[in-house]
Amino acid sequence: MPDSPELLPLQIYTAAQVRELDARLIAAGTPGYELMQRAAYAGWRALRQKWPQSGCITVLAGRGNNAGDGYLIAALAMHAGWQVQVLAVGDPAELQGDARRAWAEADTGGVEIRPWSECAPLQGVLVDALLGTGLQGSVREPYAQAICMINASHLPVLAVDIPSGLCADTGSELGVAVQASLTVTFVGLKLGLFTGAGPDRVGTLQFAELQGDPLVRAEVAVAAERLTAAGLTKLPPRKRTTHKGELGHVLVIGGDRGFAGAALLAAESALRAGAGLVSLATRGEHVLAALARRPELMCAAIASANQLYPMVEAADVLVVGPGLGQAAWGRSLLSAAMNGQQAQVWDADALNLLAGGYATLPVGSVLTPHPGEAARLLGCSTAHVQADRPAAARELAQRYQSVVVLKGAGSLIADPAGNLAVCCNGHPAMAGAGFGDVLGGLIGALLGQGLPAYAAACLAVWLHARAGEQLAVQGRGMAASDLLPAIREQLEAFSPCLI
Repeated sequence: MPDSPELLPLQIYTAAQVRELDARLIAAGTPGYELMQRAAYAGWRALRQKWPQSGCITVLAGRGNNAGDGYLIAALAMHAGWQVQVLAVGDPAELQGDARRAWAEADTGGVEIRPWSECAPLQGVLVDALLGTGLQGSVREPYAQAICMINASHLPVLAVDIPSGLCADTGSELGVAVQASLTVTFVGLKLGLFTGAGPDRVGTLQFAELQGDPLVRAEVAVAAERLTAAGLTKLPPRKRTTHKGELGHVLVIGGDRGFAGAALLAAESALRAGAGLVSLATRGEHVLAALARRPELMCAAIASANQLYPMVEAADVLVVGPGLGQAAWGRSLLSAAMNGQQAQVWDADALNLLAGGYATLPVGSVLTPHPGEAARLLGCSTAHVQADRPAAARELAQRYQSVVVLKGAGSLIADPAGNLAVCCNGHPAMAGAGFGDVLGGLIGALLGQGLPAYAAACLAVWLHARAGEQLAVQGRGMAASDLLPAIREQLEAFSPCLI
């Protein structure tokens, strides 16, 4: 996870965009070798701060510019009096340009450089300078074996720019990837550091801009933006005369037999996030339990679509799918909801029914699939979705002309206009049932209070993740309902009710 998320820039790039940034910085007057030196110094400084007592490093170097960074780090460590060795996994004779110049500087500086072998001893802090962001396809030998040895060593690892084997664009592991303790990334943040396997592989993340010209940076398009308080849309403060009718009427539709809790969590989340009115359309046998838990809800026993139509017409926002089921009852209620003209949030079984051809999604809705649901909507495997989460989110947004929240570590929010946001917050203690239901109700409440769909989805995902982080200090055992008071606190801190 990021060391200090607030200190990282908002902008996130693809590998190609970072290469363009590099090229523009060089064209603007900063020599490539100077950028390499700055990168090496940033990596060395971070290593020394993280492991000041180590006194020993082993650099594993490939044959590109990433290797050049590694050779210069080795030279800096040698100059500081540390014990240094470089294991050349890539033949130094194949190095070119700035990378070859970096090798020469290390070599003439007395750094021990020898060919890597499976018998080579690994010691001290390991510096991963193997593959960088230009990797295409699966990791080949001997790099794959070197990466496996790094991971098996259980020694601390500094990854230079990106853990080798991690795709800079998607966060997928290209066969095998380095498990870093610390990653120092340069010039621009890479999308793959924040989604897919990225959050597990990068360890602590630090960013070094390398003194790039902001005007040059502004000329390059970005792939995505990180969700931070600075970039999110606030709810307006409430006037003293505000009444419930101005704050949105959210209708939650779901809760088939055996799944009452999902719909109730969504409804209670909408209520706690500030919706003026919240109704719950559910099975008749669930009404008394819902009212006993949360009497502020307007609960209705619904047996068929005909009973649901008046409730749909009265609502400003629909949250459809939590515990809906895929049987006749759920399909009937979904048929009534899909004809509504108001803002809608579809989750869980509403998405499964949509994927099965039982419903048509209203344009401009918000979809909140987990990877399995996204795979069903796209007609592919879950592994295919996880291999390129940004592409999956964008494709869903285009196909359904709606805002999409692709849930998971590094949740992604995409819209049909091509905007993409990444949530870098959250905690594995949130891996449990019901958290998606809470998110759906939260999005519904923000829509009801006037936020556009993309802004509402971004803010909801961020609040949800921040609330999880707040509670995660207690460790395992977090329940989805535990989030509700924490979300309320986070929302008030970010967007106060009164100024």
